[in-house]
Amino acid sequence: MLPVIETFFLRQMASGDRLFLQVYKFIGANSGKKVYIQSNLHGAEISGNAVIHQLIEFLLTINETDLTGEIWLVPVCNPMGTNERSHAFSPGRFCVYESKNWNRIFWDYEKEADDLLAFTKSQLDLNQEIVRQNYLTKIQQKFTELSAKINSYSSVPYTERFGYQLQSLSLDADYLIDLHSSTNQGLNYLYYFLNQEESAKYFLLDFGILLDEYDGDAFDEAFIKPWLALSACFQELGRNIKFDIEAWTLELGAGMQMNPDSVAKGVQGVKNYLIQKNVLQISGLSLNTKASKMKFAASSKRKQYYAIAGGMIQSRVELGSTFQAGDILYQIISFNKETKLPTVIDICAEENGFVYDLSTNHAVNQGEFVLGIIP
Repeated sequence: MLPVIETFFLRQMASGDRLFLQVYKFIGANSGKKVYIQSNLHGAEISGNAVIHQLIEFLLTINETDLTGEIWLVPVCNPMGTNERSHAFSPGRFCVYESKNWNRIFWDYEKEADDLLAFTKSQLDLNQEIVRQNYLTKIQQKFTELSAKINSYSSVPYTERFGYQLQSLSLDADYLIDLHSSTNQGLNYLYYFLNQEESAKYFLLDFGILLDEYDGDAFDEAFIKPWLALSACFQELGRNIKFDIEAWTLELGAGMQMNPDSVAKGVQGVKNYLIQKNVLQISGLSLNTKASKMKFAASSKRKQYYAIAGGMIQSRVELGSTFQAGDILYQIISFNKETKLPTVIDICAEENGFVYDLSTNHAVNQGEFVLGIIP
């Protein structure tokens, strides 16, 4: 099947050049769920672009009857971040003009829904699908108010305009998948939200991190938080209701790289997820997830190790390795300026765990990130 390809204007530069987004919409023969998949929100995290490319190639080979609903694919969703360079490196994690993280800029209706209790009470006896549509309408109505400010003479900073454009594409989705990778050297894993463990297994990755606490207005958070809040409010009023709306962030390997193994796992996982969710209905494509050995951990339990002195890192544990409390995680060669010989500082594990994230640079200033662990 062939996609509908649409291009959306993003920004005009001082030079007169213009930036755009391109969206590939695969629409099935029968109506159903909307899946929104994007990649490269952080400029150096490019592996998701290869995942989307392979998904496009795959979807071109299927029939319209194999797809129920629609799949929207948005590669290179942040041209500003993707094109940012510093010598041979591609940072792209922050908007350098506004000093904001590109994934902490999104509008969160849950923070503005001060009438949530009253709305929930008005919906207590209604069918779940009607409740979903009524709530989505409220979100969309509030969201459209943002465009008035954006298009006014005073306008808004670019990050707000950019965030509005991305969210306008995904606001009515049922399943949202945001493809990332580590800024440094990372494993393949995913972030998920409360009560999504069973669906998480569909991605066939080794482990998942529950977002039991939030850093800020990330893309997946802003999408799912209003629905989690509505479900919680229903539960307080005595009705157990769970909307079939899910948000995921997949972390696929290292930054500035498209590791073939990470890309393959991303493609396999997304395909299997779509099969298990009955978006794709192709016999023989799904994989067995019942025997999944996927490990889960809470984001609040993660720990990062920062350099206790400036110097050079050596003898560091490998990515994915496990360790015991007291084991040496790495050493710092410290070159002091105190007329003394260089020293080697052993950094030992404070608890048992395994390594899921490593800094790329082996030269560190005191207080800089070295590695991330999960107990």
